[in-house]
Amino acid sequence: MSLETSGPCALAPDDLRILRALQLAPRAPFATIAAVLGLSEASLSRRHGRMRRAGVLHVAGVVDPGAFGQTQWLVRLRCRPGSAAAIAESLALRGDVGWVALSAAGTEVTCVVRSRSTEAREDLLEKRLPRTAAVLDLEVAVLMRKFAGGRGEYRTVFDGVLTPEQEVALGGVDEAVVEKSAVSDVGPLQDGDEALLDALVRDGRASHVDLASATGLTPGRAARRLADLVGRRVVHFHLELAPAALGLDVGANLWLHVHPSQVRAVGRALAALPQVGFALAVSGRTNLHALVHCHDVDELFELTSDRVGSLPGVDGVEVSPVLRHVKQSGALSIGRRLKTA
Repeated sequence: MSLETSGPCALAPDDLRILRALQLAPRAPFATIAAVLGLSEASLSRRHGRMRRAGVLHVAGVVDPGAFGQTQWLVRLRCRPGSAAAIAESLALRGDVGWVALSAAGTEVTCVVRSRSTEAREDLLEKRLPRTAAVLDLEVAVLMRKFAGGRGEYRTVFDGVLTPEQEVALGGVDEAVVEKSAVSDVGPLQDGDEALLDALVRDGRASHVDLASATGLTPGRAARRLADLVGRRVVHFHLELAPAALGLDVGANLWLHVHPSQVRAVGRALAALPQVGFALAVSGRTNLHALVHCHDVDELFELTSDRVGSLPGVDGVEVSPVLRHVKQSGALSIGRRLKTA
């Protein structure tokens, strides 16, 4: 495929190389990335700024919920026509709700809830949402495993954008499927860590000076706390992108019913597919969920019928097209763009 794309911000080949570099090394200095790509630092900074202002990209710090003893819950709401968008946008503003999608022609909302206390979770899931007149049905499942493939999403777009040597220089090539447990033990946080983590969610490329300002620490102390949190995997960094800017105009939630003995194998097989952003093993009626990004409906059809539906152990697949991504890890969406400031 051509490296030229269209959407909220037309992307040239050098733009895609910059995005792939940031996917591999989200906090790498521009000077380092420019040297690897053979660009000037000024050109890289200019292109990055243009894409950021256009709502194409956002680097976010992604916090391991285990750092706060949180369990994650996958929530699926079916709403009255005309009401789902407002509910999705309201949920997206909550700090304990991440990854919100509006699906099924605007009548369904999917989100992940990671409340820091049982009381907060029960207030949202047992009181507020069920009592909302516009909510017709509520399904809640506990997230048990996450499967992801390679280094980042959108592999159908970024395949071959950089040379193998450039990928190695930016952190190596790792195409193995990653399986992550929902339970972790990262140890206690120190004073100031929560403020630092909050600052990184807003801007994963925040400088040590900016982090010091947000936390009241010195820049040196902020740098040491950041290194410790990264080393203990309390936080990692993720390049969020507006799929439409990459020419990926069709997204969908896949809800799979899989034989219990095949859940891990199917989860890993899903994560290895280039269109799959992630797959989740969950409790409930459908025990695997996946988010997929496709160029068009034909690609979505071929993916679900030829690749996903034929996996051993898959008894059924429900396809729910995503109308709009309302929230990713750290950025809200406005239309087809990310709101990054």
